[in-house]
Amino acid sequence: MRLLVRFMGFLFAAGTVLFLVGVAAVAGAIWHFSKDLPDYSQLQDYEPPVMTRVHAADGALLGEYSKERRLYLPIQAVPKLVINAFLAAEDKNFYEHGGIDYQGMARAAILYAQNYGSNRRPQGASTITQQVAKNFLLTNEVSFARKIKEALLAMRIERAYSKDRILELYLNEIYLGLGAYGIAAASLVYFDKSVNELTIAEASYLASLPKAPAALHPVRNRDRAIERRNYVIDRLLENGWIKQADADKARKDPLNVTSRSNGAHIFAGEYFAEEVRRDIFERYGEKKLYEGGLSVRTTLDPKIQVMARKTMVAGLVNYDEAQGWRGPVHKLDVSGDWGVKLADVKSLSDISPWRMAVVLETSDQSARIGFQPGRELGGAVSKERQTGIITIDGVRWAKSKGKAPTAVSQVLQPGDVIYADPLVTKDGAAVEGQYRLRQLPEVSGAMVAMDPWTGRVLAMVGGFSFDQSQFNRATQAYRQPGSSFKPIVYSSALDNGYTPSTTVIDAPIEIDQGQGAGVWRPENYSTGKYYGPTTLRNALQRSLNTVTVRLAQDIGMPLVGEYAKRFGVYDELPNYLSYALGAGETTVMRMVTAYSMFANGGRRVKPTLIDRIQDRYGHTIFKHDTRECRGCDAPGAGRASRSRSSSTAASRCSIR
Repeated sequence: MRLLVRFMGFLFAAGTVLFLVGVAAVAGAIWHFSKDLPDYSQLQDYEPPVMTRVHAADGALLGEYSKERRLYLPIQAVPKLVINAFLAAEDKNFYEHGGIDYQGMARAAILYAQNYGSNRRPQGASTITQQVAKNFLLTNEVSFARKIKEALLAMRIERAYSKDRILELYLNEIYLGLGAYGIAAASLVYFDKSVNELTIAEASYLASLPKAPAALHPVRNRDRAIERRNYVIDRLLENGWIKQADADKARKDPLNVTSRSNGAHIFAGEYFAEEVRRDIFERYGEKKLYEGGLSVRTTLDPKIQVMARKTMVAGLVNYDEAQGWRGPVHKLDVSGDWGVKLADVKSLSDISPWRMAVVLETSDQSARIGFQPGRELGGAVSKERQTGIITIDGVRWAKSKGKAPTAVSQVLQPGDVIYADPLVTKDGAAVEGQYRLRQLPEVSGAMVAMDPWTGRVLAMVGGFSFDQSQFNRATQAYRQPGSSFKPIVYSSALDNGYTPSTTVIDAPIEIDQGQGAGVWRPENYSTGKYYGPTTLRNALQRSLNTVTVRLAQDIGMPLVGEYAKRFGVYDELPNYLSYALGAGETTVMRMVTAYSMFANGGRRVKPTLIDRIQDRYGHTIFKHDTRECRGCDAPGAGRASRSRSSSTAASRCSIR
């Protein structure tokens, strides 16, 4: 008995020593790994990279710019269904534990022991809090050291922040595939929906993605993606967060995703959006543009923009088609599956309703064409094949050597890659199933529509196709304004003693250019026709070159140059008389701005594409209208009083 007591005492002493040694070892390990832990207090002021969104004047989305496609969503705006889906998939006990799930850790440790030496990646047991610690403060290194640091940080984060704050950070930071960071961006990218519009099946699929977004691609790995989605649905049912009938319905829902493009979303607005992007870049720099979460309200009127685009394209195409048919874009072998071959040919994506097609067979009366198939989200060519017919009416414009074709086969041959759009009758009705041959014009141009009283640019077309050329001919191309510069010359004269009734001789003129440069003899556009003594009103109406040169010679080119600078047409105008006829170079935007000043009575305007810019918190950091609204902030004024005061002040400012 005494030996037994002594043995038990020995065991107790040994156990005590081992316990103390274990406690000391754990304390030492905690002290060791706590020495260089990141500062978790930075989470309090965390500002994630958020995309900049550009909107038209009516609020329609024009473009998005980002390196990480993210929209920050406060936890209060996240539906309960979405929260439950992520908790079911990642951490169902999130609101109960203190940052570490000990049961999960034990389960992961057992699996690690079973798989030791098999080169399999250890199964994670990270809670959402641990994932926040890893994503924000640590690396993705697979090691026990990182897991210990992760656990220590998780416990500290739990003591410092509320559960909702931790969950908010997690739901906005995680990468969910297809370039989407956070649930708000992922909801738009995958389903083109707001988060509050997601169904149970859609929310469950998004919740399944954090573990392996690439492995759960909705097209390339569709079966695996559906399996994982249904697993999340089962966990929602098991936890009592959805009903059995809802779960059954959600499992049967197909996984349909929408490929939502990033960039300009308003047809024909690409040049405008790119000009806005350049403006923001110059104002605030690259980081603010791609990570600052700016909300930009532009001056673009989508309806006017579409009309400007159609008008410009019609003019370019009509001129180009008058020169005749130049031939197909490309040649293809149409034997076998022509759709796959045609899908590999680069086509312009912003010239709808034009579509690329290949000629499959021809006859004298018609040609059968096959349209370029689209691509699925995973990159595979769509299996759908669409065809149409081009009749003789669709190629009648395609002259060769000045002769109109009498048969379709004279213009098109099998294998020709072309563009076509629906054939329209004279009364504007589309002929079903029939198409018209098109060719990309070699000539291009630009158009700007501006509000002359404010300088707000309502529409801008920088060329035939942004996809073909991103060079903006409205703001970047310097061209001779020609006779459109003459009103600047005449306004210079009218502002310095001349009147519309002042008479100037319209007759041939010779100007010695000096230093062996010869004699310059400007002529009117209607060569050989002169009107003699002519008033400035009639001279401007008829755009008479000789009168304009004599007028510029009389008032002096330095004065013309000064007015050209005031109008914003040129920065510095050389003192050459030929510049009075528009021989210099300027941009379309500058000329439109100058003409706006004529329309508004000579008041100077500054062109702008942006009405207002707000930061990620909704604070206005730029506003084009800088007028002071006096009385708007009068103390004690009620909401209605302030509204009336604001409108009165705005009216008062506008007439000064």
